[in-house]
Amino acid sequence: MPPDEIRRPGVTRDALTTWVLSRAAIFFVSFAGLWMLADTKAGDVPSYLGRWDRWDTHLFLDLAKFGYRGYRTHTTDVHLEAFFPGEPLAMRVGHLLTGSWTAGALLVSAVAGAVAMIALARLGALEGGEAVGSRAVLYLVLSPYAVFLAAGYSEALFLAFALSSWLAARRGHWLVAGLLAGGAAFVRIDGLFLGVALVVEWLVRGRPYQLRSGLPLAAPWVVTAGFFAYLHSVTGDWLAWLHAERDGWGRSLTAPWTALHTSWNAAFSPTQGAGYEWSFRAEILAVFLGVALTIVLFVLRRWGEATFVGLQVVALACSAYYLSVARSTVLWFPLWVLLARWSVRREWLHRAYLAVAPALMAVGVVSFTSGRWVG
Repeated sequence: MPPDEIRRPGVTRDALTTWVLSRAAIFFVSFAGLWMLADTKAGDVPSYLGRWDRWDTHLFLDLAKFGYRGYRTHTTDVHLEAFFPGEPLAMRVGHLLTGSWTAGALLVSAVAGAVAMIALARLGALEGGEAVGSRAVLYLVLSPYAVFLAAGYSEALFLAFALSSWLAARRGHWLVAGLLAGGAAFVRIDGLFLGVALVVEWLVRGRPYQLRSGLPLAAPWVVTAGFFAYLHSVTGDWLAWLHAERDGWGRSLTAPWTALHTSWNAAFSPTQGAGYEWSFRAEILAVFLGVALTIVLFVLRRWGEATFVGLQVVALACSAYYLSVARSTVLWFPLWVLLARWSVRREWLHRAYLAVAPALMAVGVVSFTSGRWVG
């Protein structure tokens, strides 16, 4: 499909419609869960916004309020150097617009998610027409961990940059692709994986003999190096990010079989908390899914996309234990495009997904807003 086809208003309109309606569905599910699960009188039901100030959202907000230099003085949270600055800075803007830190965080995810869904729909349209683009968006917003695209987390903002960057690369606009990838690297460490994948894509689709066209693809490394240098100026430690991951979340490099063994024991231990045991099982399934997806992408000779997913899977599967792998599935945009392509040819797959995914998504929303660990 030529580029002018994917710029048609229908692709953008369908993506935005799906995104807005899915936000309404998440609002309804979370609001209903707030009331139905509240073990109190109606007049004492806690605030709706307060239910979204959970887990990493609270940590991002601490950074947004106090920065890397001030959080140690103003909060009890530690090791916040593990978080990149893109999301906290965006939250500051959201706070200026809404007057509320939590509402501002939700606004950032809502706007960034809209941008990401438009880019995803256009990527899908490039692969197989508007039906593929529309279904890719639908499948992502209904995925089991789609709550993290609504919450004040960095996934939506990262996808806005990453998907737009990939779309620019597919069109051969390497300067734009590199700059947007730099934005993605300002949000998450996954921006480095995106940077490697873009170089692979440039070697396959671009003109590698014209070195100048590929120079902008160095942006993710420049941005990440700049962030590490800034952390050094604050902490005196060039590896502050790695040490924060280790000291705050127990993440360190280990053999993949050791990580699997540790995660397996946590997933099937009778002494493990029920919610955490469920989550560890989902993490293990996500690793297997990521490995399978990477293999499929290699078989299909989608080298750049296989690199992007594969590097994430390797990094997550070689951590001390599986953490946030299932949540990372929302970042694996090739998964949703491939699933959409297959479902167009096999209608039963479309029906099966719609029969199962919305329920799992609702469980994730209710669990997150109730303060349970989701991933």
